[in-house]
Parts: sequence; structure tokens; C-alpha cells
Amino acid sequence: MVDTDALFKEALLLEPKERAELIDKLLSSLDKLDTKVDALWVREAEDRIEAYEQGEMRAVSLEDVLRKYK
Repeated sequence: MVDTDALFKEALLLEPKERAELIDKLLSSLDKLDTKVDALWVREAEDRIEAYEQGEMRAVSLEDVLRKYK
């Protein structure tokens, strides 16, 4: 097992550009494609569009959404 504290200290010795590249690579490694999840989201989006077009769902303005969370 890698000592993450030691690895972190070593990464701090890198130049800022190199640290940024490392961060980008680490974050990208967490973002794995999942075709099953993607297919579920496509279906959800299609269902919502259909419901909107059938009058079963109404649109909400961005202002209304943001006002709700202020």
C-alpha cells in the first residue's frame, strides 16, 4: 500500500504546472464511463421531454430555480 501522505509531500515538490497536470490525470482517472448509467440518463431525458411535450410537465425558469435556493 502506498503512503498517501508521503506521496502528497513528494507531489508538493513538483512545479505548479506539473502539479496541475497530475491533478488533471488523477481526476480523469475517477471519471470512468458507465454505459448503463448513460443509457438510463438518456431514457430519463427522453421521458422528461415527452412529458413536457404532452403537457404533463411544465418548464421552470432559471430565475425561479435560483430564487428557491437563495
